[in-house]
Amino acid sequence: MTSAPFTPAALFERFFAPLYPPDALADLARARATDANPAGNPALLAQLDEAAAIFARLAPAALATPDLALDFSDASVHRLAAALTRERRDRWLEPPEPDQPPLLVTLVIHGALYVGACVVKNHGGRWQVRRPLWESQVRLDSRAGTADLALFHWWLKALSDDEIDRGRLADRYRTHVEIPTFEPERLAVIAPPDRRLPRLAKVRYDLLYKHLRAHLPELRSVGDDFPSPERFDEMGFRWLDFTLLGGGRMLLIHGPGNQGVHLFWLDVSGFVQAAFYPADSFPEHLVQTEGDLLRVIVSIDGQPQTHEMLWWGT
Repeated sequence: MTSAPFTPAALFERFFAPLYPPDALADLARARATDANPAGNPALLAQLDEAAAIFARLAPAALATPDLALDFSDASVHRLAAALTRERRDRWLEPPEPDQPPLLVTLVIHGALYVGACVVKNHGGRWQVRRPLWESQVRLDSRAGTADLALFHWWLKALSDDEIDRGRLADRYRTHVEIPTFEPERLAVIAPPDRRLPRLAKVRYDLLYKHLRAHLPELRSVGDDFPSPERFDEMGFRWLDFTLLGGGRMLLIHGPGNQGVHLFWLDVSGFVQAAFYPADSFPEHLVQTEGDLLRVIVSIDGQPQTHEMLWWGT
């Protein structure tokens, strides 16, 4: 069963499409855009909460991870994503009995509602009820705007051959939930925002440390998760620039390396996250800030491309 490639569309067609009401399956776009609870019936919302609670109770055993601790926290979504392995997925594809849906179906249907419940509980999201219920979305207002999060589709993508074993469910949760709702004003200020840090023209791991000690002594460490000296050298930096963000609350280290531009975000405790954008070696990339927005402009095949994000990360 597991030899055929499983794309999100293939998973949907094989395991979930047979469960849809015929009219919803005939026009999925309409079903996904239609409010199935226009009167705000609390009983329907209670069904969503109940399904999420069932998942929290039963999923640790199904995942063979009894210490998973699905406590509706953001951290629990990251623990859950790490448990979604290819070996487990393939095991869930086997139907328990003839003509019965495999365990994968139950886990995805309830798991989508569990992740949605975490957004509602921790970040003020609002359920947008759909038919069938596992198609329900969560509307989230944040500094990045208003977004309707399609949690069921996050699961299909995370369990596809391209993404399984990569923790992409957690990546989406971080990108679309945690980062937009993050309160960066709570970060400690590293240094005055008008301080200018010169370019590091000769890049080596030890020279980066000396450069930071000389120009940003308030940053005592790059943190345990900053790239190792070996990995850092492999990136092949030509130079590094340094930009203070958010009133001096974060430091962005960025520069051109092999095949593109690397960026590293650090707060007062050190490394927070990194990003990489493929780019031509010329012209130089640009970093721009405007309010809460950070823009990274690179050239690809001679054409400018702009990557826009909140200044505290991707």
